[in-house]
Amino acid sequence: MPARRRFRIGRSATGLGLFAVKPIAAGDSIVTYSGRRIPTEQALDTERHRGAKYMFEVNSRWTIDGSSRRNLGRYANHSCRPNAEAVLRKGKVVIVALRDIAPGEEITYDYGKEYFALFIGPNGCRCAACACKRRRRRMGRA
Repeated sequence: MPARRRFRIGRSATGLGLFAVKPIAAGDSIVTYSGRRIPTEQALDTERHRGAKYMFEVNSRWTIDGSSRRNLGRYANHSCRPNAEAVLRKGKVVIVALRDIAPGEEITYDYGKEYFALFIGPNGCRCAACACKRRRRRMGRA
């Protein structure tokens, strides 16, 4: 019998997200961001014309088109205070835990300044850290 995943896909404040179902230790690999490799120039053109949001730039030459729903890494959402990070290992992008992650906790990483400016910033960040900051501001406790 195959080993069960340590995460599940579920509803989050920002859409669908990855949630830990088992404890994940700091430094553990969680999921690989997978998809077709395309030239970065083609990816940038696609983003400009179709607003493709699942492009992960590996380097100036190659980008991973992670739009396939089989790419489970695409469900890890952005956070301004992430518990994971994207790491390049042997040409693959792997989401790795920055700290221990408890069952039920959403798995998040920082998408980077460029993605934030293009897709998140114009509508306002909806990550848990920013939502908490907004709540404190509304209650007069900046």
